[in-house]
Amino acid sequence: MDQKNREMDRKTLLRFKKILLKEREEIIGEVRQIFESSKEMGQDGIQDIGDEAANIYNKQILLSLNENERNRLREVDEALDRIANGTYGICEECGEEISKARLKILPFAIYCTDCQERREQLEEIARREGLIS
Repeated sequence: MDQKNREMDRKTLLRFKKILLKEREEIIGEVRQIFESSKEMGQDGIQDIGDEAANIYNKQILLSLNENERNRLREVDEALDRIANGTYGICEECGEEISKARLKILPFAIYCTDCQERREQLEEIARREGLIS
């Protein structure tokens, strides 16, 4: 397949770019809310040891959510970079086009469905054999 046939049309790229930018704004908003919530925890005066333990646990959960949001933000930013450099929608494994249907569901996908399924199968085998946790 030649490069011209593989390139997504400009209108479709702009649509995915808008989707990704909206996703980026939502993630940033969620991270801000999580950050504000974690700052407010434990600032309500005197606490017993149980309250303090619950607040520490809640902060840990919020911080892990924040890590997940950072990962999502990184994936979105990388997808925006791929749009900018002309590689958006191309599978990083086989070099074939990622279906528009898959990109609509997961706009920051880096693998086509076949390659993603193969990777998941290999991960599952490695997990069963104790090679990864």
